[in-house]
Amino acid sequence: MAQAARAQVSRETGSGARPLWAGRALALLGILLVAANLRTAVAALSPIFAEIRLEFDVSSIGVGLLGMLPPVCFAVFGLLTPLLTRRLSLEAVIVGALGVILAGHLIRASAGSFAVLAVGSAITFAGMGVGNVLLPPLVKRYFPDRIGLMTSLYATIMSVSTLLPPLVAVPVADATSWHVSVGMWSVVSLLAIVPWLPLLGRRRPVGADAERAEGAPATMTRLIWRSPLAWALMVAFAVSSLNAYAMFAWLPQLLADVAGTPPAEAGALLSVYAGMGIPAGLLVPLLAARMRNVALLVYAGVACFVIGYAGLILVPSTATIVWVVFAGLGPLLFPLCLVLINQRTRTHAGSVALSGFTQGLGYVLGACGPLAVGVIHQSTGSWTVALLVLTTTALAAAVAGAVIARPRFLEDDLGH
Repeated sequence: MAQAARAQVSRETGSGARPLWAGRALALLGILLVAANLRTAVAALSPIFAEIRLEFDVSSIGVGLLGMLPPVCFAVFGLLTPLLTRRLSLEAVIVGALGVILAGHLIRASAGSFAVLAVGSAITFAGMGVGNVLLPPLVKRYFPDRIGLMTSLYATIMSVSTLLPPLVAVPVADATSWHVSVGMWSVVSLLAIVPWLPLLGRRRPVGADAERAEGAPATMTRLIWRSPLAWALMVAFAVSSLNAYAMFAWLPQLLADVAGTPPAEAGALLSVYAGMGIPAGLLVPLLAARMRNVALLVYAGVACFVIGYAGLILVPSTATIVWVVFAGLGPLLFPLCLVLINQRTRTHAGSVALSGFTQGLGYVLGACGPLAVGVIHQSTGSWTVALLVLTTTALAAAVAGAVIARPRFLEDDLGH
């Protein structure tokens, strides 16, 4: 098993790797454009809530519920995606997902009420949830020799697509309207569909691939619940998701309360926190593809969480940006989990099943982060207990790291 794991790494890093563009330029462009669509609708809305509330009578609870929609939709449709790939090819499902994202953008842009805006957002996030799960299997299908590089590229683009919308949302809304500001991202969705159209019909459904290759039905989605590897990877992903969503929701207020940070500076520090996803997305998948013991990367992420939170608890007003940088590097577990979904599976069916399980359940727990931190803060009146709880969740990833580090494939756990 260890030899098989090393062979998979050598296929990616060895001299036999094909040129990146050779015969797969459309797939390369398609994967990168899909990645560019998976966070824009989330990041484009919150900066212009003030303008939206001028048109619609929206309570704070309504805004909060809208903020919970992304991880909830990512979770639900992440778990459902493997079922879709049993009857349809990856290419057909991703085109459908992009079409749903496009429709959601247009519904949001034309919304005449908060209810319609919420429905359009849910539709958009549903398509994104499917896209989240399908990116790792698509990389495995078209770039089995460049898994680390491709994961690095698309994870970095996802980070950039999180940073860009908040920068342009308000200026565009001021120059035109908030409807244009949220609807303009439909152009990116439309462009992303184009490279996949020529690839439609060339591939079989993932379930059919698995049955042909292994002589077994597509039962991994059911059997995966008994895999220690799947649970460990899900825990690491959930820790990253929970902590990231909690910080995105509460970091500015936390900094204002514990460090006396002015609102403008707190917003800038939130951008610093988000920006840490770019170097993590760029470097972690490349390192994971070459390291024998990827647990070291898990432990590095946990250490960053612990250092960042300890600084915010003990000396929040001293070198505040340092603690924010460390806390922002903790979610390096996210791109690590994405690349491991492919490195710890042999088949496309295994990749789809592991991706759906990891991201589906991981986002369920991630959605609890902002709510849990808010409840703890309100009940205790301070941020210390909330930060200690977040630190404890990060330590859970260290336990999972020992399982993830084993040179074992999902198919070994499932007897395939």
